[in-house]
Amino acid sequence: MIQVCLNGARGADDGAAVPLSPAALAESAAAAVAAGAAEVHVHPKTPCGGDSLSPRVVGAALEAIRAAVGVPVGVTTGAWAEPDPARRVEHIRSWTVLPDYASVNWHEDGAEEVAAALLDRGVGIEAGIWSGTDATRRFLASPHAARVLRVLAEVTETDAGTAEPVARALLAELGTAHGRPVLLHGQDDGAWPVLRLALRLGLDTRTGLEDVLTLPDGQRTRSNAQLVTAALACA
Repeated sequence: MIQVCLNGARGADDGAAVPLSPAALAESAAAAVAAGAAEVHVHPKTPCGGDSLSPRVVGAALEAIRAAVGVPVGVTTGAWAEPDPARRVEHIRSWTVLPDYASVNWHEDGAEEVAAALLDRGVGIEAGIWSGTDATRRFLASPHAARVLRVLAEVTETDAGTAEPVARALLAELGTAHGRPVLLHGQDDGAWPVLRLALRLGLDTRTGLEDVLTLPDGQRTRSNAQLVTAALACA
């Protein structure tokens, strides 16, 4: 399975290809799914371009994307969108439109409470396990670990030459990860080496403008759909 991550924390300064508004997210998601993406991950944005967990912002993004595609749609709960863990939980409990799943970064303060709030609302969890953090230890000890939808193994090493060894080390740390499926992905210059490794290992993976702005040959990508097409060509 290849998931498309439409925008991430990127903004207008990262280029016109990055979708920000609900309409742009829907258009980009539709093209990416037509290209072969099986799921959509999105960071809902305020009109100023910042990530937000507010019910109004999340609901508008989800409704627009779901009007354009019929695949599962997930959102972020990253601390940069709301630094206060208690406020993060309040936002989740007040969502009027629910995503199919949400990513929870297990190295962040409040991850357990955020996960509990999502589970209470019937929202699936992608357990974000970042390399270079203590997320693996915290996740494996979590009472919620066996209930997550999948593990999102995120390689933060952006050097193309070292990203794959870091990815292998992260997978070794995770072990069986409570028997949950693993989606492995990288970032920037490390994105394509890690994606190829995931495909060789038979793991789910993802691509999109959140993770990488260039194609495997180094050219600047025009769209999320072009990245999905390139990812499928690596299979």
